[in-house]
Amino acid sequence: MSYSIIAAIGKNRELGKDNDLIWHLPNDLKFFREVTTGKTIIMGRKTFDSLPKMLPNRKHIVISSSNNFNSEVKVYKDIKQLLLDYKNSLEELFVIGGASIYKQFIDIADKLYLTEVDAECLDASVYFPEFDKNNYEKTILKENEDNGIKYKHVLYKKL
Repeated sequence: MSYSIIAAIGKNRELGKDNDLIWHLPNDLKFFREVTTGKTIIMGRKTFDSLPKMLPNRKHIVISSSNNFNSEVKVYKDIKQLLLDYKNSLEELFVIGGASIYKQFIDIADKLYLTEVDAECLDASVYFPEFDKNNYEKTILKENEDNGIKYKHVLYKKL
């Protein structure tokens, strides 16, 4: 079983504001699509609700106490049963948010695909959990710029 986290974060680990992305980075959205297409994505209810629609060519898992989702969505009340159900899976599963879901998976994930945005958002409402970068091998995949905002796609692999 392999869990990967994918997120775009600011200089202070800012993730989002008012259940939305902070920065509009078209090339980062393209990167997200390329990395997660054909995969299973795991998210909380608020992240699912923030999506414009079901993301094509991906299996959706939502962790929520609610079961008010369409039949294409697999729902878990918490991550314990999900971890049991996928413990023998060879598939790479992607955790796509939000903050509380990232926090539950940060110590479990083997890889972190982080878009490190060279900007700050002083009124962000959610933050990526802290993690010790010394426990990871860091690879800069690509440097980019959208709308005057510089950022890097960085892969952290657990040592």
